[in-house]
Amino acid sequence: MQITTHLRKMSTRLGDEAEYALPQLHILERSGSVPVNPWVGREVSIRFSGNIHCVVTGKKIRKTFGEGMSYEAFLSSPLNVESIIRPELSRIHEGIALRDKAWEEEHHNRPHYLYLSRTSHVKVGVTRTSNVPSRWIDQGATEAIIVAETPYRQLAGLMEVALKDHMPDKTAWQAMLKNETQDTVSLVAWKDQVLRLLPEDYEAFFYPSDQVTAIRYPVREYPLKVKSLKLDTTPEFSGKLLGIKGQYLLLDGGRVFNVRAHAGHEVEIRVN
Repeated sequence: MQITTHLRKMSTRLGDEAEYALPQLHILERSGSVPVNPWVGREVSIRFSGNIHCVVTGKKIRKTFGEGMSYEAFLSSPLNVESIIRPELSRIHEGIALRDKAWEEEHHNRPHYLYLSRTSHVKVGVTRTSNVPSRWIDQGATEAIIVAETPYRQLAGLMEVALKDHMPDKTAWQAMLKNETQDTVSLVAWKDQVLRLLPEDYEAFFYPSDQVTAIRYPVREYPLKVKSLKLDTTPEFSGKLLGIKGQYLLLDGGRVFNVRAHAGHEVEIRVN
């Protein structure tokens, strides 16, 4: 099989294990997607053409900012609005937009979850309710639990801020890819602890169910050491695909390739 596409993050869904599909695009024009799980165990070659196109405007660019954007788009697009990284800054529920009112109404003035997930450790996070469980799969979580449900993004962000002194909100990506975790305490126990830490003002938003979502990944072998492949320094590479976790392809020799980080890059992919 051979495909040529401008990379985007893989779409995901949860079955017996995480299921991945790679969008097929020519610049901004999408023509379908290709299942990636069947590639595991096969020889995969990726060659970068040298062409990069902004994921927002389609403009040809020399380097990307953020996730596949031109510098102009990075400064102006709602896809890079500050409240994505810092949800507590969102004010769209007050009618105040940071960049784009229509986009922020659609994406941030919607119900959100405050959640705990186990990646390299147990971490706290915020996401739209419609992003579950894809958000957890994208970060390589092996399990997750919902702590609270809020009517808009800022409120979940304020709850996250209240917990950051007590637990991390970032993933150690190398440990995640090696399937290492520093914490074996159950997520239900963690949730009980978190609820005690949150101010009583938030109690009305606490999520009643303690259901834990477990996530398995299509991985045959985890690396002992991790070497990240980047197209600007390694424009062509091949090897046996040993698995997929988060948004990473895990190749033999401990090499890993972050698909999402190369959004906008045009590549030719061959699968034998």
